Amino acid sequence: MSHWKSEEEARQQIKDLVTSYYHEFKENKRQFAPGDRINYASRVFDEKEMCALTDSMLDFWLTTGRFADAFEKDFAAWIGVKYAHLVNSGSSANLIAFSVLTAPELKERQIKRGDEVITVACGFPTTVTPILQYGAVPVFVDVNIPQYNIDVTQLEAVLSPKTKAVMIAHTLGNPFDLASVKAFCEKHSLWLIEDNCDALGSQYTIDGETRYTGTWGDIGTSSFYPPHHMTMGEGGCVYTDNPLLNRLILSYRDWGRDCICPSGHDNFCGHRFDGQYGELPKGYDHKYVYSHFGYNLKVTDMQAAVGCEQLKKFPTFIEKRRKNWQRLYDALQSIQDKIILPEPAENSKPSWFGFLITMRPGAGLSRNDVTRYIEDHNIQTRLLFSGNLIKHPCFDEIRNTSAYRVVGDLKNTEYIMNNTFWVGVYPGMNDEMIDYMIQSIIAALNK
Repeated sequence: MSHWKSEEEARQQIKDLVTSYYHEFKENKRQFAPGDRINYASRVFDEKEMCALTDSMLDFWLTTGRFADAFEKDFAAWIGVKYAHLVNSGSSANLIAFSVLTAPELKERQIKRGDEVITVACGFPTTVTPILQYGAVPVFVDVNIPQYNIDVTQLEAVLSPKTKAVMIAHTLGNPFDLASVKAFCEKHSLWLIEDNCDALGSQYTIDGETRYTGTWGDIGTSSFYPPHHMTMGEGGCVYTDNPLLNRLILSYRDWGRDCICPSGHDNFCGHRFDGQYGELPKGYDHKYVYSHFGYNLKVTDMQAAVGCEQLKKFPTFIEKRRKNWQRLYDALQSIQDKIILPEPAENSKPSWFGFLITMRPGAGLSRNDVTRYIEDHNIQTRLLFSGNLIKHPCFDEIRNTSAYRVVGDLKNTEYIMNNTFWVGVYPGMNDEMIDYMIQSIIAALNK
């Protein structure tokens, strides 16, 4: 005979135990001491995420469910869009964002094989991978320093009759010149995909209107991988204000199906057995009609449950990142003769993912000399992702082919590949950790 009066009482008792477990075994009660490991990023959570995860586990729904629905609704309201849909990673979000632009429903604006998409080589590969895998042509443009974003002065020179879209990321939280890029896209009827995976919470102002990055273009994408601004472990999101793109996002995310019935619901539209689709027999079950070559990229409800609690904390995460970034910036101005400090884009308020540092010519030290010293002092460093993507082995089989196009000499991209690194500013860092990083960076540069 059970001693619980109800399932709710049982759940609460289990969650109370989880709360106690968190405070006993997971809560960080240790003070930082110089020399302790400082990672560039980490999860920031408490018992609330663990209890939400437990709640979803007890549901044992496993796939997308009530927590995913709640997150999508709350996230869309927070970031300021009509539609937001969870996927299993930021890379999948980029895959979906690009895939929907290849749909025949878009008519003359449909991206077809051989069409061109403007992007940059200095960034993360999964911004570019969907373009190449589909058979469209990425056109690589140089970036600027010290914003590390696309050089907008090259946009008109890059344009060709085959150009259909611009797909670029906001680098480490620093927005690219959205005013110029958006105006360029509108002038030439191009799609704009904002890879917002490293910039969630960044803001940008155009003509007096301030919005979050990811909401100025046609589609925005986010990642909830553990190092990112908030986490679900794995996970991502695709968002838009466009009703047609929203319908396509759902189709490509959910196997390419034509049906819009929510998971677990049959005959939501009332026309499951009376349609005519393609060359199928009339009345073929609409739940198994596929209008696109799609995927199953849904998130689990367990991941979404963590995200629901992370979203509540998110505004404080953003402010802590800004505070940590500014503390680094203020202190490192004393060594600007040896390094180039990052600068926020004009008309922006970044939600920083990291703090970029570039060695000046004639600094007397290489980037590797500096990062080796910093790493030896137990501080994690990272390069600016691919540096120059087209130099990587994945391009060996297509190098010097028509599979991609490069405009200009990518001079700054090359310089960044050889001279740039970054350290973290994640909200789990305190002033003592930031100050130890500052001391170590200055010591490395004054060796």
